[in-house]
Amino acid sequence: MATRSVPPTGPAVPGAPASSGLELELEALRPQITGYCYRMLGSWFEAEDAVQETMVRAWRRSSTLTERAALKSWLYRIATNVCLDALNGTKKRARPIDLGPSSTAETPVGAPLAENVWIEPAPDVRVLGSGADPADIASDRETIRLAFVTALQHLPPRQRAVLVLRTVLHWSAAEVADLLESTVASVNSALQRARATLDTVPPSENLTALGEGDRELVDRYVDCFERYDIDALVALLHEDATFQMPPLALWVQGPEQVATFMRGQGAACRGSRLVPTTANGSPAFGSYKPTEDDPERFVPWSITVLEIAGDRIVGIHNFLDTRLFAEFGLPDELHGASTAELAPLAPAGA
Repeated sequence: MATRSVPPTGPAVPGAPASSGLELELEALRPQITGYCYRMLGSWFEAEDAVQETMVRAWRRSSTLTERAALKSWLYRIATNVCLDALNGTKKRARPIDLGPSSTAETPVGAPLAENVWIEPAPDVRVLGSGADPADIASDRETIRLAFVTALQHLPPRQRAVLVLRTVLHWSAAEVADLLESTVASVNSALQRARATLDTVPPSENLTALGEGDRELVDRYVDCFERYDIDALVALLHEDATFQMPPLALWVQGPEQVATFMRGQGAACRGSRLVPTTANGSPAFGSYKPTEDDPERFVPWSITVLEIAGDRIVGIHNFLDTRLFAEFGLPDELHGASTAELAPLAPAGA
């Protein structure tokens, strides 16, 4: 994974003015811009790159910002152009469940598909502003869900920008028209077409906000998984629950298939330890498995995201890209300590 540098400030960027507090205002907007770029691109790493490019362009063009009060809309204009450039000619990202029917637990997992095929998870702390109104945070979580970000992939890039700006960020049609150098009529037409397209996307489960009962459910999942009590674990699943493992295309559905897979091809994760985090508005974990030479040493294998509806788990997403651990601020490895004893870590760049 390429190392990401800290966004340039002041004269570190050729032609940039001396620091005057602008960098602090830009950094305050970073979570919002990151969430916007992530929704647009469906890739955490591409969103990070887009935000970096946005900040660089903002510094280089800061002399064109005539009114500091217009900073937010000016920055979103830059971010939108960066994202539209990035999306030019790219294919839409998806989840395994979106690419074909479910497999059986005995189906060979096959070779991993290319990274640019998949939706990637995003750490909540990097895309949700801190100290915001609880109602706004709840709304933000709903529009960062894996299913919603996947649904956005069905839209052409400019329609995607219009939908996010109008319905997620609550910009007026006039503001969006100004940002896109378009007209209000064109923006309203694009929004109408975008909504019509999303109406054709199969609905996902009505995921619930994490309440006390759900926290107990998550705790039970952790206990069952770490003990590898498969019967107890699948008892927590909805009858239509899905189990996915990007970058592998194979996915299975239903408690019976999940249990068979975990006892068979998936048994390599037996003995794993889970470190809690949050992703895409959902409970998530850094999953670590013991090494063959030292059972007290655990190494990363998956960022696991749980989706909950009602009192059951409806989705288990195991993202097997271990580069994500640094993005979530998770340790490189564990050494025998109980996961309950691990102090929360700040994600890289937070």
